[in-house]
Amino acid sequence: MTEHTHASHPEIVKRLKRAEGHLKSVIAMIEGGRPCLDIAQQLSAVEKAIINAKRTLIQDHLDHCLEEAVGALPREQRQSIDEFKTITKYL
Repeated sequence: MTEHTHASHPEIVKRLKRAEGHLKSVIAMIEGGRPCLDIAQQLSAVEKAIINAKRTLIQDHLDHCLEEAVGALPREQRQSIDEFKTITKYL
């Protein structure tokens, strides 16, 4: 398989490493008997970080691959492509 990288990958890795740190904290909180409310708040932060990393990865991939596949198109023909790229922000 060939290497597949995008400009957003370093930022995604940074987000995931931050989420990994939060997740380790959650595990320690559970093992330490911390209140469920505190644990749930931290789990929510981990979940949001992962969701944002996934969204960034998908959007960047679609942007890159669509541009590569479609190439240069006249403005009137780009509308559907641009709308598709925009709607991915709601994933």
